[in-house]
Amino acid sequence: MSFSESPIVRRKSRQIMVGDVAVGGDAPISVQSMTNTPTSDVDATVAQIENIQQAGADIVRVSVPSLAEAEAFGEIRKRVSVPLVADIHFDHHIALRVADLGVDCLRINPGNITREDRLREVIAKARDLNIPIRIGVNAGSLGKDLLRKYKEPNATAMIESAMRNIELLDKEDFHNFKLSLKASDIFMTIEAYQGIASQIDQPLHLGITEAGGLRSVTVKSAAGLGMLLMQGIGDTIRISLAADPVEEIKVGFDLLKSLKLRSKGINFVACPSCSRQNFDVISTINELERRVEDITTPLDVAIIGCIVNGPGEAKEADIGLTGARPSNLIYSEGKPDHKISNDNLVDHLEKMIRTRVADKQALEAAEAKTLNVGEA
Repeated sequence: MSFSESPIVRRKSRQIMVGDVAVGGDAPISVQSMTNTPTSDVDATVAQIENIQQAGADIVRVSVPSLAEAEAFGEIRKRVSVPLVADIHFDHHIALRVADLGVDCLRINPGNITREDRLREVIAKARDLNIPIRIGVNAGSLGKDLLRKYKEPNATAMIESAMRNIELLDKEDFHNFKLSLKASDIFMTIEAYQGIASQIDQPLHLGITEAGGLRSVTVKSAAGLGMLLMQGIGDTIRISLAADPVEEIKVGFDLLKSLKLRSKGINFVACPSCSRQNFDVISTINELERRVEDITTPLDVAIIGCIVNGPGEAKEADIGLTGARPSNLIYSEGKPDHKISNDNLVDHLEKMIRTRVADKQALEAAEAKTLNVGEA
């Protein structure tokens, strides 16, 4: 049993490939993050990338600020399997070098690589090696001429910056790109994406940049990116936290799961708790989330403290717990299954979840095997 499909109608976009990950078109909205280790520290960066990937990231971005770090990037590329985007600023030679070293996508900031001849070199290299480009417009690094023209960053200036580069890409007949227009201000970000969405058909990478710490960014992203995603805008996202990049992946998937745009891991439904609760809902859900965060198979689990809303929520979940007296009631596949006391609630639920996940994985493997035999 699973929650219904998302009612959101996504914007039609051209599909590109970042490594083996499809972005745009009918591909799932991809979730990405960015390393914050020194790129020159290959071992530390590889370890962080692997942690980000284990959390579920589809794509990881790595900053490459110098040619020396471009060489380090090449070593990193050899040691990880997830698609890597190289973040390039100021020096186009870095982009040319990482392209030769196996980068999966080049992120170029039009605010600090402005000479057309240099951009043409990058475009030519990307075309030769079939590497997509991400044009990353940022309100904090707009070109000086745009700041003189508009006095301060705004959505119109961001769109103009983007269109200048898009026009150059069009002249070069290069369409293998995606676009981002990020600001720390929610309204500016929304206006910029809404303004560009109808002008191009390339994939859009969503993000609120320089938004703050874990709590504030989660709220800003839910408000800003949530509004855009509800309108069908967005093909890949990053939640830019001043925190462990792994947390960016968790928040990103939670946002997409809440909009029914992606399914990954356990989707918990839990009541906020009140005096009617028959067990400690808060400690139960927190401990259970911690224990099963390694699971990537989609599963719906409802944890409700009393019989007011418990049965209704439990009937819509794969596994449900409803608080009741003298014993709590466990639901399985939407039907009452057995009763349980408050003792060892978390242990019992974790065992049920892992058993259900194993059964689901075995069924999917069997179905895939049958399909492969049929196609042979």
